[in-house]
Amino acid sequence: MTEELFREDSYLRSCQAAVTAVDGNVVRCDRTVCYPLGGGQPGDTGTMTWDGGSATVVDTRYVDGEIGHVLEEGAPAPTPGASVELEIDWDRRYRHMRMHTAMHLLGSILKYGVTGGNISAQKSRLDFDMTDTVDKEAVGAALARLVAEDHAVSCRWISEEELDASPELVRTMSVQPPRGKGSIRLLEVAGVDLQPCGGTHVRSTAEVGAVRIGKVEKKGRQNRRVNIHLDD
Repeated sequence: MTEELFREDSYLRSCQAAVTAVDGNVVRCDRTVCYPLGGGQPGDTGTMTWDGGSATVVDTRYVDGEIGHVLEEGAPAPTPGASVELEIDWDRRYRHMRMHTAMHLLGSILKYGVTGGNISAQKSRLDFDMTDTVDKEAVGAALARLVAEDHAVSCRWISEEELDASPELVRTMSVQPPRGKGSIRLLEVAGVDLQPCGGTHVRSTAEVGAVRIGKVEKKGRQNRRVNIHLDD
């Protein structure tokens, strides 16, 4: 299995790794700082460099249970066993981290089941199991207040049995936390939110920065989509 360095430190920008397999333009390594597509968060992009070559990583995703780094089409690839340096596109990743944390804040304000979500560097959204009208001004003010209050953000692990004993931690209705590894990663915004999440996040809500509520859409009789934007 690929060692997922980003799980313990979202701020790591690069690492040394050994290539374990190459399948066309997909390279697998023994460890990585690159977050793979999942949980509504896009896979990281960046660069892979080795002795005598380099290539752009255009996507990162799971391949047969391991993390695959997708190189741009036609780019050279290292050979299995080669030592490589992986470096993420930090500006893009950091916006994803800010967005993902902001989505947790939004979910703590709108206390409904979550039916879906998506993160991008430009715009993110959460879908809620609700029929109520969303007061954009009130929700925006509450979101800004949580950011300004500078709540600490951290991750910890619990066993699958502990999660089973606290089913209220899971707010996503269509997707359950991945099981089979023996432990579940929790994202905690101190005093605000606690739920399973495997994504990358900032260390405090203040790092989210200026965020605003965008378009609120009705997606079915009992589903409301709330978009958010970073204002910078």
